[in-house]
Parts: sequence; C-alpha cells; structure tokens
Amino acid sequence: MEGNLMLGFLVFFPMVGAGISYLIGRKNETVRDYAADVIVTLEFAAMLYVAFVSYKAHGISGSAEQVFGYNPFVFRIPEFCGMGMNLVVYSGFRVLYGLIASFMWLLSTLFSREYFARYKNRNRYYLFMLVTLGATMGIFLSADLYTTFIFFELMSFTSYVWVAHDEKADSLRAAETYLAVAVMGGLVMLMGIFLLYHTTGTLTMLNLYEMCADIMSGTGMEYEVQRKKLYIAGACMLFGFGAKAGAFPLHIWLPKAHPVAPAPASALLSGILTKTGIFGILVLSCNIFLHDGKWGTLILVIGVITMTVGAVLALFSVNLKRTLACSSVSQIGFILVGIGMQGLLGDENSLAVRGSLLHMVNHSLFKLVLFMAAGVVYMNIHKLDLNEIRGFGRKKPLLHFIFLMGAMGIGGIPLWNGYVSKTLIHESIVEYMEALQIGRISESFLSVGAMKGIEWIFLISGGCTVAYMLKLYVALFIEKNRDSALQEKYDAMRGTYMNKVSAAALTAGALLFPVMGILPGMIMDKIADMGEDFMHSAAESTIRYFSITNLKGALVSILIGLIIYLVLIRKGMMKKEGNETVYADRWNKYWDLEEAVYRPLLLKVLPMIFGVVCRILDSLPDGIVVLLRKTIYKDSKIPHELKEGNFLTHAIGMEMDHVVHLLNRTVWKKAPRKEEYEHKLALKHEELAEDSTIIGRSLSFGLLLFCTGLILTLVYLLWV
Repeated sequence: MEGNLMLGFLVFFPMVGAGISYLIGRKNETVRDYAADVIVTLEFAAMLYVAFVSYKAHGISGSAEQVFGYNPFVFRIPEFCGMGMNLVVYSGFRVLYGLIASFMWLLSTLFSREYFARYKNRNRYYLFMLVTLGATMGIFLSADLYTTFIFFELMSFTSYVWVAHDEKADSLRAAETYLAVAVMGGLVMLMGIFLLYHTTGTLTMLNLYEMCADIMSGTGMEYEVQRKKLYIAGACMLFGFGAKAGAFPLHIWLPKAHPVAPAPASALLSGILTKTGIFGILVLSCNIFLHDGKWGTLILVIGVITMTVGAVLALFSVNLKRTLACSSVSQIGFILVGIGMQGLLGDENSLAVRGSLLHMVNHSLFKLVLFMAAGVVYMNIHKLDLNEIRGFGRKKPLLHFIFLMGAMGIGGIPLWNGYVSKTLIHESIVEYMEALQIGRISESFLSVGAMKGIEWIFLISGGCTVAYMLKLYVALFIEKNRDSALQEKYDAMRGTYMNKVSAAALTAGALLFPVMGILPGMIMDKIADMGEDFMHSAAESTIRYFSITNLKGALVSILIGLIIYLVLIRKGMMKKEGNETVYADRWNKYWDLEEAVYRPLLLKVLPMIFGVVCRILDSLPDGIVVLLRKTIYKDSKIPHELKEGNFLTHAIGMEMDHVVHLLNRTVWKKAPRKEEYEHKLALKHEELAEDSTIIGRSLSFGLLLFCTGLILTLVYLLWV
C-alpha cells in the first residue's frame, strides 16, 4: 500500500466495521446499533476532513503524470487483483459524491435503528449495509475503470441482500431480478473494459481522456478502426452502467425492488446506488466521448425514453414506494438528458454540465427524504397501498412538512432546489435549438423540430412529476380513509409515529431543499462548480434563475401537472366502490416488460433456440460417424466376431466349450451341463478390468505407488 492512507480508510474502514458490528450484534443488538452509528459518523467525519484538505490544496494539478506520481491525494495497492487498485481525490466531483454518500448513509443508519426495531435478521442487514458503503466509496474514488469494476460488482452483490431481506416470495423474486440485471450488466461491462484496454492500452480515467481525444479527432483508416472499437466498448460499458442507473430498457429492477426492500435500503438504492451507474456514464461521456455528437445523441434518446417511461409508470402506480421507485426511473432520465446535451453542445456545454450534476445531487437528497418518509408510514401500519394508507399523514405536521418539502423539490417548484437543476437542463435544450436555428452547429443528428419535441416531452414529464407527487400528497395528508375506525387509529398516532432521532434525520434532509432553492447563487452554483473539472466544462455561463423566461418553463410544467392530476388521475385512475372513490390499479400486467419480454426470452425462447441448434450440431458428428462406419470403416466379414472379453478368453472359452460339448455326448450324457465358459471367462475379465481401474484411480493406491517410488528412490540413493 502506498499514498494517502485516508483514502484507503474511507473504503476499507466501513468493511472492517461491518465485521466488528456483526460480532457485537451476536451478543448485544442495542450496542450493535450504536456501533453502526459511530462507524458511519466517523466515515462522514473522515470524508469531511478529506474534503477540507483537498479544498485547501485547490491548486492540485489534474494531469495524469502528476496525479499518478507522488501525490497526497492518491492511494494505491499495487498488483491488487492483478492490475492494482487506485483511489484518487483530484476532482471536486469525487469529493462531492463522497460527502453525499457518507451523509446519506449517516441519516439512513440513524433512521434504521427505529425502522428495524421489530425486524428479523437485523445483524445481517447492518453487515451488508456497511460493506456496501465501503464499495460505494470505492467507486466514487476509483482512478481507473478496473478499480471501478471491482467495487461495482462487490456493491451489486452486497446490496442484493437488501432487496431479499424479508425473504418473502415477492422479495426473493425482486432480488432475483435485481441480481440478474446486475450480473448481466457486469459481464457486458467487463467485455467493454477488455476491448477498451486493448484499444487504448490504459484504463486510467485521466489517461483515457488524453488518449481518446487523439483517437476521436484523428484522421485516417487506423483512427477510423480505433473509433469503431471505442464505440463498441462504450456501448458495452453503457449497458452495464445503465443497468445500475435504472436507464431504459434495464430499469425493470427499480419498480420491483423498492416496494419489497426496507425503506432505509430503498433510500440508498435509489438515492446513491443509481448514481454509481450515472458516475460510470459520466466517465464514458466526459473522458472517452467528450463533445461527441453521436454519443450525445444516443444518451439523449435513452434519457428521453427513460424520463417518459418512468413518469408513466409512476402515474399508474397505486403503491407508495413503487411510485417513488418509478419516479427514480424518470428522474434518472432527466439526468441522462442533461448528459446527452453535454455531448451535443460541445464547447458550450456549461448549462448542461451544471444542470445534470445538480439534478444528480438533488435526486439523491429527494429520495433519501421521501423513501424514509415512506418508511415512517410502513413501520407504523405495514401497508403501502394508497387506499389503505389514505389519511395516515393527517394531524402529523412534522411528517407533513417533511414530505411536502420533498414533493415540492422533486416537482421543480420555484424556490426549491429541483427547480434550479431542471431549469438548467431545460435551458441547455433551448440553447441547442437556438444554435441549430442560426447555423452555429452545422452537423447534427437532430433537427430543430425534433429538439422542440424533446423540449415538450421534458416539460410534460416534469408535469407528470407534479401530478404523481400531488397524488401521493393528497392521499396521505388531505383525504380521509374510507374506514372511519382506521382513520381514528391513524389520528391517534400523533406524536408517537417516530422517535426524536428519526425525526431529526428526516428534518435535516428536508430543510436542505428550500434553503438550496432560495439561495441558488450561494449554494447550488458552488456545488455545480465542484463538478466542472471532472466533466470538462468548456465555458462558464451565468443564468438568472428567477427571470420571467425561466419561471415560465416551470409554470408550464406545473400547469400540465395540475391538468394531468385533475383529468387523468382523478377521473381516469379512480373508481367508485359504493359511496367511496378509490384509487384503481389500471396497469395491465401484460405491459410488464420483465414478464412479457425478458423472462420468456431468457428462460424459454433462447433455451429452445440454442437447444435446437445444439441438437443439430450434436447430430452432425454422429451422422458422419455412422456414415463412415457403414462405408470406409465397415467391419470385415469374419466367421466369428468378438463381442466381449479378449482374444485369450475367447480362445480358452471356445476350447472349454468344445470339451464340455464332448463330455455331454459321452460321460455326462444322462446329466448334460449347459455352462458357456467363453461367456463366463469374458465376464470375469471385465470384472477384473473394472476392479483394476477403480484401484488405479483411488487415492490410497496413488499414495501407495508414490511411497513405493519414494522408497525405491531412497534405496537407490543410499546404494549409490
């Protein structure tokens, strides 16, 4: 090990702490809970220290030679898994997401103490939660894609336990889906990493930036071939990173995993683990395909589809956590739109860079608060269906405030932080359309009309966010439960539905949203500045967040959201049951992409196709052998063909049979014998051959031969 041990501490301390807390938990669970709190608190404090030191050394160079020479912001374990493990803190982005990850783990761990009070297998949960923290920190601090891949796979396998925690049928099936997507994504990603290393000779991110810039800008046949290899490698890695991010069409695990996973785990899965996938996509977009129009168009299209599909799924959902999970899919789409616009805008991508980074940060914090608020509901009544939890939040002002802050923030309401990031992404789309109109961008795969359509999809998806969050808010805090006795029970929980530690954790997260939104220049711009070096922002740009033009875009989305809520949700997605109106599940099970396409394809169609192909390929050699046996290698016609035994048993047996036949006609004429000695000798030969084979393959016989050989060797040496 060499370099700054503090970086190694950030990755390996939670893993060591996981083992310690597990051993403590076997003796005393209460002490274990406090031990876990101490571990995540120390992790957050260590990350704050690293952030402070890196801020003090703001003049640190970003060149590959200086970073990977002697540098206090590097930690290396040479030859780790063959290629070594490299951790770095040379960019503000890594510091930022190290802080966010450790902060989110701190709050979710504090909340977990109350949430898991009546759960089984709590010791197992804390073990894998802390190991996952270390792996996640390893991803955000990784200096090369090989290190990223190692921690990425470790994180996938440890977080699988979160999804399967309840061990119910739904939990295990969702965990199966999560693991299948993670494993397939990891294998395809590894193929891309191999091809990238073969093409460039390096996996170090800074070196990739320099190498790939030359390849992408070079001319000639050799560069053309290398570019094709880069695109193939990039597509493979995009598959793997996109699977973890929840991008379409690999988003299927999110709506399945979140409703069954414990709420603190859901907060981390949605808020931070999906960002590890986004981190990988940013590495590809900002180090390999920087300012590349083809790559930017691909990411933009995937983002638009993901944004729309997630919003539609959330509108149809009648489960609290499933709605939030589908919302995560949609918000990941917003982020991908921003990343795609970075590639399209080229040297003028500052708005897209700042918007995509800020929406990453905002979404992490939104889902931390909203999933923990959903956890408060579940740990009290163990229900998530909107019709059953209806009215739970009435007469609970603190929970009301917490959820409202999260809903306003994610809905992009002015004066909340979500408005700032969505406005920046929207303005990057408008900026690109203007550049196309005046001819500043000559080569583009998208016309002005196509970009106008994307802008409207963006605004409508933002409106859908307002609509489904309004649906959740009204169901929880405005409407009354149709069962009056149940509503009285909910109202009686006032003041007892969560303890002070949980309340402090949720309130601390919720207060960030209006503060960040009211002071975007002082807070949000400073956060955005931290990511510009990592994303290679080409130019600075200033924006008046509360100008009439920018406010108009947000107000259009809000108006669309109100119309969708009043018309589509209240009229089309609710039904009458007696005198009451209830939320109806209008989602057709045949629209489920996993059940309709992926499982039949992977479990039935592909096995059948490959089975037929293998049967055909298997029959071809057999047919050739039979043909040769009947033609070239046809048996010669001899009077007696040997079917069993060997030549010796055949000869002796025939002579003995002749003797028996002679004796039967003379001496044994009255009592002839029917033994066939040829057959008996052949069977005896086969038995002896089988016994010798068993003996020859046995361990004791091998040891006996070894000892015999060793003794003979010693005798020979002594003799000589």
